[in-house]
Amino acid sequence: MSPFLAEILGTAFIIALGDGVVANVILNKSKGNQGGWIVITMGWAMAVFVGVYCAGQYSGAHLNPAVTIALAIKGDFSWALVPSYFAAQMMGAMLGAFLVWISYKKQFDATADAETKLAVFCTIPAIRNPWYNFLTEFVATLVFILAVFFITKPATGIGSLDALPVAFLVLAIGLSLGGPTGYAINPARDLGPRIMHAILPISGKRNSDWGYAWVPIVGPLAGAAAAAVIFKCFLQ
Repeated sequence: MSPFLAEILGTAFIIALGDGVVANVILNKSKGNQGGWIVITMGWAMAVFVGVYCAGQYSGAHLNPAVTIALAIKGDFSWALVPSYFAAQMMGAMLGAFLVWISYKKQFDATADAETKLAVFCTIPAIRNPWYNFLTEFVATLVFILAVFFITKPATGIGSLDALPVAFLVLAIGLSLGGPTGYAINPARDLGPRIMHAILPISGKRNSDWGYAWVPIVGPLAGAAAAAVIFKCFLQ
């Protein structure tokens, strides 16, 4: 399998299972309705495990523009490949979000609250303050990328054998730092599904909250860049 296809499929697995667990917990008339934050964080961790395990041997399992940019800054990944990885990650995220919508179509129809429907696709801050929301995403991604550098050995990214520790890392971040913003820590994870929310014929939906959309894009990218610089200058 080509690295490009691996990044599409791996990211699609993450979003299908990650946004899927959110849909299961928060949409009406779902078997997992009101399952709570522990179910969501565990579901996202397992989603990352599946995506990384499947894509690791083919692409290094970046599955996240923040990982790609961090590896490029660190000098372990070619800048020439960054645009193609970004494109694959976005395509995978959009595909995964589409699969969630198809799977939960009747639950979307049975849910009246438009903000709940939006929350299946993308992050919404618990308390809206763009600066502090940005700071939370920056810190969470900084921790994530630094820990990934210590966990992983392959220069190009995350290998399949790293899938479980990376999944535990995502679980820890969700439980500890996820409360303020919903821990995007991945621009594609937020932007791809947000685009799908905007274009899919979801009944009773609200706008896609584009005024906030920059936070889960810029925050993770800035945190990843800072992590790469810190690691390269002081920890390598």
